[in-house]
Amino acid sequence: MGQTARVSAIAWTAAVSLAAWLWLLLCQGFFWRTDVRLPPRRDPAEWPSVCVVVPARDEAPVLPASLPSLLAQEYPGRAEVFLVDDGSTDGTGELARELARRQGGLPLTVDSPGEPPAGWTGKLWAVRHGIALARARDPEYLLLTDADIAHAPDSLRQLVAAARTGDFDVVSQMARLRVESLWERLVVPAFVYFFAQLYPFRRIGRKGSRTAAAAGGCVLVRADTAVRARIPDAIRHAVIDDVALARAVKGGGGHIWLGLAERVDSVRPYPRLHDLWRMVSRSAYAQLRHNPLLLLGTVAGLALVYLVPPAAVLAGAATGSTAAAVAGAAAWLVMTATYVPMLRYYRQPPWLAPLLPFTAFLYLLMTVDSAVQHYRGRGAAWKGRTYARPDAVPDEG
Repeated sequence: MGQTARVSAIAWTAAVSLAAWLWLLLCQGFFWRTDVRLPPRRDPAEWPSVCVVVPARDEAPVLPASLPSLLAQEYPGRAEVFLVDDGSTDGTGELARELARRQGGLPLTVDSPGEPPAGWTGKLWAVRHGIALARARDPEYLLLTDADIAHAPDSLRQLVAAARTGDFDVVSQMARLRVESLWERLVVPAFVYFFAQLYPFRRIGRKGSRTAAAAGGCVLVRADTAVRARIPDAIRHAVIDDVALARAVKGGGGHIWLGLAERVDSVRPYPRLHDLWRMVSRSAYAQLRHNPLLLLGTVAGLALVYLVPPAAVLAGAATGSTAAAVAGAAAWLVMTATYVPMLRYYRQPPWLAPLLPFTAFLYLLMTVDSAVQHYRGRGAAWKGRTYARPDAVPDEG
């Protein structure tokens, strides 16, 4: 009797997992599709002015592969670049000036705001300083991009054309991350897949939708929109600043577009699992608003959706439960099929798709570790700084 009950519980759990996957497949904004690219666009009659703001902290290893691509932008209007050195100790600012001297191209200003005051993350304090410098030029648009992002020569032109044509307040592209090492192949495409599952790109671009997100590596925003949304002051303590920025803009009635990039690439390497682990765990618990109940729900959800299908297949085979094995296999098949388009986007072999449960288990452990590090006082740590949870930060009104 007890054995029968256990087998029945496994079968029912597998059935619930399958139902969850069918719902995700059909009702979660078709998150698994990778055809959300820059929308139709046409060149404006007059090209608006743009200032590019690049916050940079200890970025000397990647700057030679990224900054020259910004300086070489083929933009018909007025544009210039502001690199804000956020307390670097590796000569980032000096290297940026040297690259500009060699490269030429768009004008470059390098400046530093000093250490951030209490309540500010270093990146957003640098962004604030860069925007303040840019406003002296009275630009119509601001391009906020990270120091590890390389842009194709027409990237800025295409972003502005898309924003003008679609009347978007924000146009953001999810840069194609580097996928070369074994761990990058296993973890990186899944990172973007999970992000799209949480924030379906099609819903973000739909007027009236509450879903809001951006990708911090490449965000073009109207300068007046940034003023109205009080960017970055309103989100000064946000660790996941790109999502916070999108919510602030959309909360004020702004129109946002987010999609996958075709010619915007991250040049930062993550060769070891340790490197990828730090990238995810530093902000995973912040994504859950440092809420233990949300953490428990997330762990349970990850287990039900990603770990139950292969476990049900194995358990069904071991116990002779055809129902458990079939439901688990069907859920695993749907999971695998929805992951294949992202692997193709990253030019990875489709045989990696059935390994998604293993990768999801790694993300589950990273999320738990993020919470553990937070309660040890080492959460949200990045490049020598550790940030307090938002509700521990005094509000400046």
